[in-house]
Amino acid sequence: MKILTINTERIQNIFEELNTYLGGKVTLDLDEYTLETNNSFAKGSIIGSSFNDDISYVQFDMTFSADVRMDIVNPIESPVYFAYCSKGSLSHSFGSTGEERKFKTFQTAIVTSKKNQDNVLFFEKDKKTKFTLIIVGTQVTHQNPDHSLNQKVKETFFENNTVQDFFYVGSYNLKIAEKIEQLNAITQTGIVRNLLKEGILRIILAMEIQQHTDDLCMNSKDTNCLTLREMEEIKELSEAIRANPEEAFTIKSLSKKSGLSPNKLQEGFKMIHNRTVNDYITHMRVLKAEILIRTSDLNISEIVYCIGFTSRSYFSKIFKQKFNCSPKEYKFNLNPLAITA
Repeated sequence: MKILTINTERIQNIFEELNTYLGGKVTLDLDEYTLETNNSFAKGSIIGSSFNDDISYVQFDMTFSADVRMDIVNPIESPVYFAYCSKGSLSHSFGSTGEERKFKTFQTAIVTSKKNQDNVLFFEKDKKTKFTLIIVGTQVTHQNPDHSLNQKVKETFFENNTVQDFFYVGSYNLKIAEKIEQLNAITQTGIVRNLLKEGILRIILAMEIQQHTDDLCMNSKDTNCLTLREMEEIKELSEAIRANPEEAFTIKSLSKKSGLSPNKLQEGFKMIHNRTVNDYITHMRVLKAEILIRTSDLNISEIVYCIGFTSRSYFSKIFKQKFNCSPKEYKFNLNPLAITA
């Protein structure tokens, strides 16, 4: 087993130490660090940056050729770690000899430790692991301390604001997976990229805290009857519909493709998207239609049929419900000379 020791005081330190252990190349875009590595020991990328309110994040997309133990050292005061596993699995312990606890694909974990207690992560060899770690410091800032995010996190998770060993694994959550995909889809650079990432990361942080509250108050772990395999199937179906919404998807065809029953399909789509399967298909078709109106030379009738609708009047009705105007008005507002239908 290879042992890596990481100091979390500053994001720059994290990447300097990771580069020492893993090799590769570190690049910097404004305040965002990226480590790309491809050698006999480690393959993949690690991205991270720091924001206001003492928030940082580090995102791993790595495969190691040996088992890895990563010791995260907290010399001053332990932050709270909000983790989400998008692929593979991870184990955590307090100190190198503590009890190992695993969190799996599509699960959240919230972790912190007493002062001078290391948090330890274990990566399995030859297993692609993707996870996002949001780090919130617990030292109260001098500016407006009663309303700082640091203080609010301490009030949420610790009685009397005394930080102690704390480990929580949440129920499966694909909504966070989709939000992380939005985070990774950002193509802008510089300050725009920084602002967009900070906004999405704060939403992810809020979703993880909310899930912790829901799990405690509503016992949602017992009400979620979908297995990990079923969650993965639902995610694959969602991506297939999003990529090609014009295809003739039906509950019967999706059930046959995934091996899930119609009831499981509906349960999964309602849990993830707050929509039935058919509503999700329609929603994706309307979104694609809006893109085509903005970016193509097709007239409205051509767009209606190429996205899988058979009725222009029905399409106009649902388009207006979403965008508060008809497709024709929408196209005219984009370019008054573009009306051809």
